[in-house]
Amino acid sequence: MKLILRYMKKYAARIAQSMGIKLLGAMTELMIPYILEYLIDEVVPLGQLSQAVLWGCLMILTALATRQLNIAANRLAVDNAHNVSYDIRQDLFTRTANLSGAQFDRFGLPSLISRMTSDSYNVQSCVQSLQTMCIRMPIFLLGGIGVTMVMDPVLSGILCVIVPVLIVVILTVSRYGIPLYRKVQERLDDVVRIMREDITGIRVVKALSKTEYEKACFGGANDAMTRADIKASIIMAIPGPLMQMCLNTGLTLVVWIGAARVNNGQIKPGVILAFLTYFNMVMQGVMGINRIFMMVSKASASANRIGQVLAAPVDQKVLPLDQAKQPSGDEFIRFEHVTFSYHEGTEGTLAESEREQCLYDINFALKRGESLGIIGPTGCGKTTIINLLMRFYDVEKGGVFVDGRDVRTYPKDELRRKFGVVFQNDMVFFNTLRENIRFGRPLNDADLMRAVEDAVAAEYVDSLEEGLDYQADIKGANLSGGQKQRLLISRALAGHPEILVLDDSSSALDYKTDVTLRRALKEKTGDATVIIVAQRISTVLHADQILVLDDGRIVGCGRHADLLATCPEYREIAKSQLSEKDLAKASVTAGETAKGGEA
Repeated sequence: MKLILRYMKKYAARIAQSMGIKLLGAMTELMIPYILEYLIDEVVPLGQLSQAVLWGCLMILTALATRQLNIAANRLAVDNAHNVSYDIRQDLFTRTANLSGAQFDRFGLPSLISRMTSDSYNVQSCVQSLQTMCIRMPIFLLGGIGVTMVMDPVLSGILCVIVPVLIVVILTVSRYGIPLYRKVQERLDDVVRIMREDITGIRVVKALSKTEYEKACFGGANDAMTRADIKASIIMAIPGPLMQMCLNTGLTLVVWIGAARVNNGQIKPGVILAFLTYFNMVMQGVMGINRIFMMVSKASASANRIGQVLAAPVDQKVLPLDQAKQPSGDEFIRFEHVTFSYHEGTEGTLAESEREQCLYDINFALKRGESLGIIGPTGCGKTTIINLLMRFYDVEKGGVFVDGRDVRTYPKDELRRKFGVVFQNDMVFFNTLRENIRFGRPLNDADLMRAVEDAVAAEYVDSLEEGLDYQADIKGANLSGGQKQRLLISRALAGHPEILVLDDSSSALDYKTDVTLRRALKEKTGDATVIIVAQRISTVLHADQILVLDDGRIVGCGRHADLLATCPEYREIAKSQLSEKDLAKASVTAGETAKGGEA
């Protein structure tokens, strides 16, 4: 609740206004039964029609005032709740966007999505209720008891016995509510994860005829969440029937004892009628407090989950230059004895020798304007090198250097502005091609078209009637694989990066287009340092250096012709992808490129 109250503090004046109006509305509502009692017991016996009409009009005006005050208070409460939830979502999104790779892995994408959606909605509902029910229901409870004590202390004693018992039950049950609702949200994370995976991979699921299997997996997660939700709801609903029973019992006692007191001349008939209304108000107040506790329990669980993300420490701080490692050479990019593992969470439980290393003792260097190809089997650590270079993760040992500085000494924005990147399975957004390429940067149409031409995408863009204004569907569903990849390369080139990273970015291109693209990139990238991660040897064979990885280690480094002669792993990959004729031709071409010939 501390997090919710902290965000509410910004809107304290408006929230106080809303609660003040709600207080007036609740107090005017409390007056209506009292006016009714006075009308029946004091005005009607006088037999004066004008007085009865006057007091009747007063009741109507009081009811109208109550209605308008409640409407005004509710509108303010809704507005304030939306403002609070808006701020929470904005801060949560900002913090999520700035999580390190390790933190993102630890929270998990489905959990972050549910915190942003269902958890923030629970908080919004709680803030709204705190401004309305937290004023109205206690006023009904305390005000109703106070007025009935004045009207008839004997009948009021019934309330004074029943209400404390119900409040104790509510408080006891609510103690168990927060853990139960936290469990519900955790189960919701599993549902979101499976749903996201199945929707994203629906074609694979259908192609392998695994629809029923995935339905069963989703059903299991859905059942677990439903069971957790039912358990929480049952526990939190325990006071409901008890309160209803007490309400009916109390009303019976009021009528029975009240009738006896009327017969004895101790009270007037209007008191019973007013008392029944107040009794309902008091019970409504008690039940409202129960609902408040249920909502607060759910919101507290959600706020705790949101707070975990917001309170996540900044684990990738900018390192002062005087505390950073210094590179042993003056190359533009250097990796020196880099060792890294994704299993950060196992550090406290596994010895270093027992933890699986993703990269082990990686060393290489690139001069400005040179190109590097990285090749190797799936899972060997190719993309991990890119992740460390762009500081999505920090190395465990060794150092990564860009332009003579440890990457940890750069502010993240400054470091990443140096890069133009196309990742594996990169994202095409639901927007026009123009905005997908521009991506919020101050680029004019001439820059965009130049990038499109450099990425060999001009032909298909020109073939579209709308051109750059063509609307791409979510994830580029209305574009072919090759079109998406060329669009993404255009985005990377448009910012004129110092370092161009292409992570398996031409896998969907046919061989001819791939060759054309490689030639265009060589001619157009100028002084940019190019790093190409690929499965095809044809994509990297013209690089100034080729890094061959296997099981997180460098098993070969050099030019294509040299690796064919010295690296068995590279030679095996080459033989599996190229015919003898193509292999010989590639060797000759690579040799000419190494001497400065045209690729």
